[in-house]
Amino acid sequence: MLSFIIRRTFYSVLILLGVVFLTFVLFHVAAGDPAAAVLGKNARADEIDALRRDLGADLPLFYGRRCKTEAFAPYRAGEPLRPGVTAVKLEKVEPPFNGTYLRFERQFPIPRYGCRVVKNGETHYFEDDNPSPMFFAEGIDEIEFYRLQDSPWNSQFLRALGELVSFQPEFPYIRVLDFGKTITTREPISKILIRGVWPSLCLMIPVFLGELVIGLALALVAAAFKDTIIDRALVLISVAGMSVSYLVVIIFAQWFLGYYYDLFPVWGYEGFGYLCLPILVGILCGIGGNVRFYRTVFVNELRREYLRTAAAKGLSPFQVYSKHLLRNAAIQIITRASASLPFLFTGSLLLESFFGIPGLGFTGVDALYNSDLQLLKALVITSALLFVIMNLLADLAYAWADPRIRLE
Repeated sequence: MLSFIIRRTFYSVLILLGVVFLTFVLFHVAAGDPAAAVLGKNARADEIDALRRDLGADLPLFYGRRCKTEAFAPYRAGEPLRPGVTAVKLEKVEPPFNGTYLRFERQFPIPRYGCRVVKNGETHYFEDDNPSPMFFAEGIDEIEFYRLQDSPWNSQFLRALGELVSFQPEFPYIRVLDFGKTITTREPISKILIRGVWPSLCLMIPVFLGELVIGLALALVAAAFKDTIIDRALVLISVAGMSVSYLVVIIFAQWFLGYYYDLFPVWGYEGFGYLCLPILVGILCGIGGNVRFYRTVFVNELRREYLRTAAAKGLSPFQVYSKHLLRNAAIQIITRASASLPFLFTGSLLLESFFGIPGLGFTGVDALYNSDLQLLKALVITSALLFVIMNLLADLAYAWADPRIRLE
């Protein structure tokens, strides 16, 4: 058992690292520059540079000493000169260096900088400390400046890994899941996650347990009365419930039970009463699929010889179903329950958004509207970590449910 746990934990770490890498590619490469998206086109160069350095968006992706900077405006042949770049004619220098020069004015001080110069199709790199560098314009295709850093290992990807686990000289010496601050409000993301976990758990745990318990109970009834009017009615209702959109159920429940009959509040989070209607909606939307799945499992199990033997020995139907049927169907139940967790998180996005519950789902939607990529990345990685942990617990539950399974 211990070796299995160690091995599965190692695999889970590899899976989590894969999720971190994919998240890094999506949020750091494909999403573009977060500073430009947040500050807009009219932001000052020092503001963009400061936000990039705070977010680590100026660092190289994986390895290197060159970091993005707005201290100097770039130059590209054929484009108008940007502010901070001037064309200067020098006619008193010796040929062939007389002619037009490009002068770059430093917008704000930086300790060390370099530049990449593309001349006649060839790329050259220079390091300089001149506050107003000049380049002979003839043959120049492109000039781009960058800030130099001491360590080439200080990269965006290693910073993303450091958000999972990092070491520090002070107590507690290890920092876990430290995603920094949000882009928009500059609030620590850890506080936002802690604040949103409790409302989400209060909402989704009752939904999960309600779907599981009620689904099992109705599936047992359908299996016990197989091919009768009760069985057909339950199957019909389950299929109908699976066919109705989550969004349609939410809107109808808010109008019918909230506004028309005024039985439940439909917005806010001021007590458990505000959770009753979203919990009811979540259970109704998920129970149809559970009943259909568990009924199929139970009907297949009812054909087995061990159940006929248990009934022939004089055991009551309750003992046959609870002690034998449920125990032997536990593997399928655990698989279904663990596989439903991603859909529970998706459901929380809609429920929390439409009912105004300040949980992780509501936080994710709000971050999406505000283009807060840092907070979105934290939510994605946190969700992946929870799914990895739940899969590990599901594997351990298999061995508990069926002693014939050997965790090797």
